[in-house]
Amino acid sequence: MNTRIVALLGGLALCMLPNLASAHCGSCGEGDDAHADHEAHAKAEKAEKAIPEGAKVMFVAPADGATIKGPVKVQMGVEGRTVKPAGTIEAMTGHHHLSADDKGIAQRTVVPAVETCIHFGKGQTETELKLAPGKHTLTLQFADGAHQSYGPQLSTTITITVTE
Repeated sequence: MNTRIVALLGGLALCMLPNLASAHCGSCGEGDDAHADHEAHAKAEKAEKAIPEGAKVMFVAPADGATIKGPVKVQMGVEGRTVKPAGTIEAMTGHHHLSADDKGIAQRTVVPAVETCIHFGKGQTETELKLAPGKHTLTLQFADGAHQSYGPQLSTTITITVTE
């Protein structure tokens, strides 16, 4: 009788252990085939959560409140981070996302691939926008190599007026 109880409890203990046969990254939940170095990814993920004081994204151009004849030339900058292409999973790196007439994205949320949001996954820092004449808001959002937003601290919004 005691042998059955021990066997039953042993079986329950095994069921409660994580599935060690399929290694998944604790940070991203992906399997071994998703990225080779789970330990490096976990370290980068931990470092990403702490955004240094003074880190920010900015519009180098245009200036907030500017009136511009289209097309709109946009230059993007960042301090406290390094611009790297999407897919680069390294601490303190990421790439820009630009939304027209939309809002910023909450921290650790994947920036959506929608018509109003441009992903600069190759690490670009300049672009040209064709916007209809009128008043527009431009929101710059910095995100990590997996397109996860760094949140409001690495986001900024300006308002411009486009003529013609």
